[in-house]
Amino acid sequence: MTHESITLGGGCFWCVEAVFQLVRGVVKVESGYSNGRTSKPTYEDVCSGTTGYVEVLKIEFDPAVITLKDILYIFFATHNPTTLNQQGNDIGTQYRSGIYYENPEHAAVAKQVIEDFTQQKIFDDPIVTEVLALEKYASAESYHQNYFKTNPAQGYCSYVVAPKVAKFRKGFTTWLKS
Repeated sequence: MTHESITLGGGCFWCVEAVFQLVRGVVKVESGYSNGRTSKPTYEDVCSGTTGYVEVLKIEFDPAVITLKDILYIFFATHNPTTLNQQGNDIGTQYRSGIYYENPEHAAVAKQVIEDFTQQKIFDDPIVTEVLALEKYASAESYHQNYFKTNPAQGYCSYVVAPKVAKFRKGFTTWLKS
C-alpha cells in the first residue's frame, strides 16, 4: 500500500489538524512548520512572524481511498483562502494559506483546483493560497500534536477550532471516518 503526503497551511495548525483527523483515507497528520528561513524553528520563533515559516499540517493519505483533489476541496471549504496572511483573528505570515507539495503532480492538481474555483467564482474574492514546493519542514513541539482532541475546552478550541470541525462534519459527511 502506497501512501502520499501533502502539507497544508490554513491558519492555526490546530484547526487544520482537527478537521483532517476526521477524514476517511487520511492515515496520519502532523502539525509543523514549513518554508521559512531559519533552522530548527520553535513555536515562539514562528509566532514572532519574523522567520518566514508557516504553521502547517503534513497529511499522509491513502490515494486508493481519497484523492488529493478531495483533500483540497475539504481544505478550501474549511478555511478562508482569500485573506492574505490571516485566518480570522490570527494575523501574520505564519497563518498564510498554502499548499506545499513534494512532487510536481501534486502541484499540478493544486493549481488546477485553484483555477477551477476561480473560474467558477466559488469565492467572492481572489484566492491567495500559495502553491510551493515543501521546504525546511520541521515538526511542531509535541504539545501541539493532537491539540484539539486533548484540549477541547480550551478557549481557542471552543470558539475557533470547534466551528471548523462542525462545518466539516456537516458539509462532508461522506468523508467522515466511521
